[in-house]
Amino acid sequence: MCGIFGALVTKSNNIPQKDLYKLALQSTQRGKDGSGLFFCENKTYKIIRSNHKITKIINHIDSPFINFAFGHCRLVTNGLLDNQPILKDNICVIHNGIIVNTEYLWNSINIKRKLEIDTEIINSFILEKIKEGKELKNIAGKILEEFKGVVSSAIAIPSLGKLLLISNNGSLFWGKKGDTIFFSSELYSLKNINCEDIKQLKNNYQVLDISQSEDIKSIDEKIDHKSNLIPTLKLNNNDEQKILKYRNHSLKRCSKCILPETMPFINFDSQGICNYCKNYKLRNQPKPIANLERIISKYDLNKQNNCIVPFSGGRDSCYGLHLIVKNLNLKPITYTYDWGMVTDLGRRNISRMCSILNIENIIIAADIRKKRRNIANNFKAWLKSPDLGMVSILTAGDKHFFRHVETVKKQSGINLNIWSVNPLEVTYFKSGFLGIAPDFEEKLVYSNGALKQIRYQYLRLKKMMRSPGYFNNSLFDTLSGEYYRSFTKKCDYYHLFDFWRWDENEINETLINSYDWEIAKDTKTTWRIGDGTAAMYNYIYYTIGGFTEHDTFRSNQIREGQITREEALKLVLEENQPRYPNLKWYTDCLGMDFKSVISRINQIKPLYD
Repeated sequence: MCGIFGALVTKSNNIPQKDLYKLALQSTQRGKDGSGLFFCENKTYKIIRSNHKITKIINHIDSPFINFAFGHCRLVTNGLLDNQPILKDNICVIHNGIIVNTEYLWNSINIKRKLEIDTEIINSFILEKIKEGKELKNIAGKILEEFKGVVSSAIAIPSLGKLLLISNNGSLFWGKKGDTIFFSSELYSLKNINCEDIKQLKNNYQVLDISQSEDIKSIDEKIDHKSNLIPTLKLNNNDEQKILKYRNHSLKRCSKCILPETMPFINFDSQGICNYCKNYKLRNQPKPIANLERIISKYDLNKQNNCIVPFSGGRDSCYGLHLIVKNLNLKPITYTYDWGMVTDLGRRNISRMCSILNIENIIIAADIRKKRRNIANNFKAWLKSPDLGMVSILTAGDKHFFRHVETVKKQSGINLNIWSVNPLEVTYFKSGFLGIAPDFEEKLVYSNGALKQIRYQYLRLKKMMRSPGYFNNSLFDTLSGEYYRSFTKKCDYYHLFDFWRWDENEINETLINSYDWEIAKDTKTTWRIGDGTAAMYNYIYYTIGGFTEHDTFRSNQIREGQITREEALKLVLEENQPRYPNLKWYTDCLGMDFKSVISRINQIKPLYD
């Protein structure tokens, strides 16, 4: 889940540094958490790894005698201590993606694992096959056959004088400019420096010649490993888990759905049926698929890639990608916005889907350290003045997902974008606790319109005044993200489930059986399991309000006739349980003390006895 790039001069001595710098700069779009360079100067190979952005260390290769270099811009997933490039046994690897079957692969070879990072298996797998006398092209074929999850890599083997470029999902391109071969994670990067004869490696590889040498020197900068970028997911800690509360309550619930009396703006008639049920309009009533096919036919479908699929790694976007590829026969690219609260589970499911379907994944990563500081500042402000109407500020940073789809449209030249938003995810209570009554005529999951947003922001501002800590460096990021979500006109933008019936059982069965889709270890639901914020805000809503978004979602399913009220009650009894591993992960990410945070939430007076 990173950016990789490089250059190889075939005749002259020096790679064009300006072009290499442009590739490096563009690659930071995919990750800013760490960086690394591997290059050859006068037949001596050198490696640099750093916590700084790649553009800060690129000047290390300002020399007239460099004929090969590749670099890595890291979006940290697993293996925090192991910045790339990974050098082991004189094989140097940069890797974009997550390998999801590393345990199987390590058991298949005789070389011992030394690092946490999944990339290390590439080095060791290749070394073992070389020792067995296998040719590099045969080794590449084995990688494509046996590795699961996205593998887009540049692999330098100086002792053989070879460079292997390989990708199983298409997130690697190479092209030529003069006597230099360039490669990058994205097509746009190579077009931006005027490369020609650009080729995409999709379930394919390319072997190139580099200088043969045994001389490799490490000149790493000091790397700070005391970071909360990727905390370990802790499954059990009895001392911490015992402070989590799960309050049993006897709140009055709607006799038709399961919404409780603490739901904002709720009222019940003489039969005990709530106004949400009486005003509900069926949402899971798709239009004919032929209508979507007519819309799609207006676009140029002869392109190598003909649509963009916004892709979070959650169950709905994963199933949507499945339908778009298998049923609509489109040739998409996926786009992921990583704002620092996408869990490794979500990232692994992104990797699974893209590798199995051979789909390129374009990543735009925020400055994760900055985003998490913003969340932490807002959470601290919230804890000082708790208000259920302000809980949504904890997820405000993800709204740039809507902004950057326009970035991807511009860079890829593809306009058509198809979203897989679940039509039953309407909650109402998140803005209801702010003082906004439900708009039962609203057809969209996310409400749009200037007047609605102005009122929303006005009510939020009034509550922010009670806790000045909200006025921090996150303010512009929050407002700009919500501007792009709710104010800007969305073009070539369609919802798949406007034309396809949403069926939870079918979705779960398809993903788990066809894609080995990973589910969470701390909950039975498949909803929001890749979202690192959900466990915390649902704990807050349940502890104080007596219900969560699971209650509203299951209520919508009851109204749609998908489940019974009795089934819904059983489901939320499980789904509303505190998810310790994710709660702990969340506080660790924000650099906050778990016990202090949970104890403060537990002290807040609930809306019920």
